[in-house]
Amino acid sequence: MRFVSDAEVAGALSFPVLIAAMETAHRRAKIEILDGFMGNEAAQYVIRSAVDPGRYMLSKMFTSFPSNLFAGALPAVQAVCVLFDGRDGRPLAVIDGTSITHWRTAADSALGARLLANPEPETMLVIGAGKMSWWLVQAHRVVRPSLARVLIWNRSHARASELADRLAQDRIRAEIVTDLDGATRQADLITACTRSHTPLIKGANLKTGVHLDLVGGYTPQTREADDEAARRARVFVDRRETAFHGVGDILQPIASGAIGEADVLGDLYDLAGGSVPGRSAVSDITFFKNAGGGHLDLMTCETVFAQIGEVPGR
Repeated sequence: MRFVSDAEVAGALSFPVLIAAMETAHRRAKIEILDGFMGNEAAQYVIRSAVDPGRYMLSKMFTSFPSNLFAGALPAVQAVCVLFDGRDGRPLAVIDGTSITHWRTAADSALGARLLANPEPETMLVIGAGKMSWWLVQAHRVVRPSLARVLIWNRSHARASELADRLAQDRIRAEIVTDLDGATRQADLITACTRSHTPLIKGANLKTGVHLDLVGGYTPQTREADDEAARRARVFVDRRETAFHGVGDILQPIASGAIGEADVLGDLYDLAGGSVPGRSAVSDITFFKNAGGGHLDLMTCETVFAQIGEVPGR
């Protein structure tokens, strides 16, 4: 068994490799998942487990402490992943899970965009300028390289400025915006990664053809888009079980009657496998909820393990 550091994860992965691996994995049988949660939104401990029979087994253990963001020294989410051989149960690797979280979250959203977004969007709106925002921009631009302009909205101007500076170093044209409604009306692709309990994206402001990528809301109380956004859109999720388990962007519009469960048209298994059509017209508004799940951690850790040359013969 070996320990794989965040530096080794970064050296092993690229978004083209990981997104392709995830798409392939979603064409296989569904990976079994089970989550355990303790604590609350202020201090949470989570164990996410996944089993791909005969291939791999994995548990990801992570903590969520949002107050770390204000102290500045530590990320809000910190994690470790343990990968096992699915044939004989041997522990194979302990992998830095904080890095895995960044890679798999962004790749999950990018795969959603590959399967749902219009082919050549130009303007991307980023709502929330936390640690995930840079990763989401990078991943989306891999699957939609036409994205030439990035608008950044964040409650804190300082964080928005930090993100804009970092993107500028990558030669990405980024602008800080203060009028969220106005920026929403301009965007061809919107990615949101916040802990908001009040919808930030108003469906009335969405232009035809836009793709929504909702990442941040991860409890029944958190939400990033309003009822009208769900009502106007073709709604998809990354995995039905995790999305219906407890994310406000799906559960709240269903509870209000804005949409029904049947209006959630499919997940990445359906889309990648071709059993459900995604975008039907250029004018469609597509709505993708990135709810996460241990299966994504397993897919990402397996990809790391393969890239560092550990798979043959195991």
